[in-house]
Amino acid sequence: MAKQVESKEFQTEVKQMLDIVINSLYTNREIFLRELISNASDALEKLRYIKLTNREILDDSLPLEISIKLDASENTLTITDTGIGMDKTELVENLGTIAHSGSKNFLQHLGEAKQKDLDIIGQFGVGFYSAFMVAEQVTLYTRSYKPNSPSLIWKSDGTGTYTIEESEEDFKRGTKIVLQLKKDASEYTNEYQIKSIVKKYSSFVQFPILVNGEKINTIEPLWTKNKNEISEEEYNEFYKYLANAFDAPLFRLHFSADAPLSINALLYVPKENMERWGFGKLEPGVNLYCRKILIQQEAEDILPKWLRFVKGVVDSEELPLNISRETMQDNALVAKLRRVITKRFLRFLHEQSTAEPEKYGTFWQQFGIFIKEGIVTDQEYKDDLIKLLRFESSNSKPGQLISLQDYVDRIKPKQEQIYYLNGANRSIVEASPYLEVFKEKEIEVIYTYDPVDDYVLSTVHEFNGKKLISADQENIDLPVTDENSEEELAKEEVAVLKAWLKETLGEKVSEIKTSNRLTSSPAMILNPEGLTNNMLKMMQLMNREQKDLPKILAINPRHEIIKGINELRKKGDDFAKIAAHQLYDTALLSAGLLLDPSSTVQRMNKILARALLK
Repeated sequence: MAKQVESKEFQTEVKQMLDIVINSLYTNREIFLRELISNASDALEKLRYIKLTNREILDDSLPLEISIKLDASENTLTITDTGIGMDKTELVENLGTIAHSGSKNFLQHLGEAKQKDLDIIGQFGVGFYSAFMVAEQVTLYTRSYKPNSPSLIWKSDGTGTYTIEESEEDFKRGTKIVLQLKKDASEYTNEYQIKSIVKKYSSFVQFPILVNGEKINTIEPLWTKNKNEISEEEYNEFYKYLANAFDAPLFRLHFSADAPLSINALLYVPKENMERWGFGKLEPGVNLYCRKILIQQEAEDILPKWLRFVKGVVDSEELPLNISRETMQDNALVAKLRRVITKRFLRFLHEQSTAEPEKYGTFWQQFGIFIKEGIVTDQEYKDDLIKLLRFESSNSKPGQLISLQDYVDRIKPKQEQIYYLNGANRSIVEASPYLEVFKEKEIEVIYTYDPVDDYVLSTVHEFNGKKLISADQENIDLPVTDENSEEELAKEEVAVLKAWLKETLGEKVSEIKTSNRLTSSPAMILNPEGLTNNMLKMMQLMNREQKDLPKILAINPRHEIIKGINELRKKGDDFAKIAAHQLYDTALLSAGLLLDPSSTVQRMNKILARALLK
């Protein structure tokens, strides 16, 4: 039989506080289990520490573990630990005062010097009362580790009072909490759901967690271990568990930092970019932990959005969590945490690009688009990201990637620009008339194949003091040759021909120019500074109904086609106009700007008919 029952009231305004805790503090009811497990883990951790210096421990042979038992018929959930337990004074202090933390007092009592070896994660006050979100009544059975301590029963329905009674029955050391669940919380007697919640929030608690006798937390928190103690297989298995993946990761970064923040992080780069396969935008892949307890799954603020492909874990003891431990309070500290992790990860990628260029090339093919996104959207990390850009070039073999630094390291004397040209693939770029003078002068040109590359490189603007400029720009300062086996048209005739072409082509062109950049092609389209052919094409695709923007047509006065058109013009042959329009469309085609080829095809048939009838 129980001894005298003592009824007590909670501290002042407890009803109001309980209402906040139960109905408003937590956004997700399932978090009650995380809080109760955290408190149980603390009780075990305290006992583990005390056993180092105190041999007089009640039931010393009991295993240190947490047990959860479910009873659907009674609609109860019971969580038991074999930890430090509580005496009557501690019951009143820890459970009679909202937001009172027995764990905090325990640490303060030991002193700062002795806290380093402790792994305290819970807060017995507010965390314990989260149980009332799902329970209409909570009954707590406890017995302190101290020999001769009485067995106690604490009971409350969370309405403002609680009772404490001393039991005739001798409980084992520790604490057992029985939740009489509310009718709308019967789901928490479902074994599968409870196991899922434990795995989600508390998989890495250092003490065994048993659900109906089955151990749930079987995965080790690798990020807390020394790298030399972890095998490659363990790293890969942890990644598969974390990312729900079937293959090994491409890259792995495991690091710890003490300043400016205490951080343990284990980050992975997958082998595949799932955004490329049309699965939608990736969600953030890094989970935030505090002392091995999940605080935020897929945390949005730990890495920039353009690193959303990264999977992993970040654990920091210094996070200023709000009272419910669901979100972080100090925005400045969160920003510092993000900066430290991001800088370290970008440094890691740069190191890998040098140490394993082929493997980094695989990374670039899969995830280069995210690096480009960061350059365009995030000024803070732009300089670090630029170093990670990779492209093919006229000096590299197909498939061989170079950095902007590689280009600058072998740039020609007095060359002040870094040149690039966009095209669908290497063969199309190399067949472009824009490359003719660059090939002649053996000047390296970067090849870009992604439609967004022009915008990215225009955002970069310059690298190491060298301006980035597209090879299809109008005013490019190149040393052109005067030596040419072909004799060009006389200046007077060129001037007349240019005027005639402008009149013939009308609003299609804004200007007709001559160019010494052409060697084997009759003409090409040039763009004013700040625009490229690829940008113009995107503008055309976005608004097909708007008239074509006037373009600059550059002609080669040494080319036989230009001379032939001029001869037809002088004879007054109407075929000269057909040839002029075909010359323009061919230049558009070479620039990738010919969206409607129907008129070009009809015109080509006329040209073929004339050629075949001669």
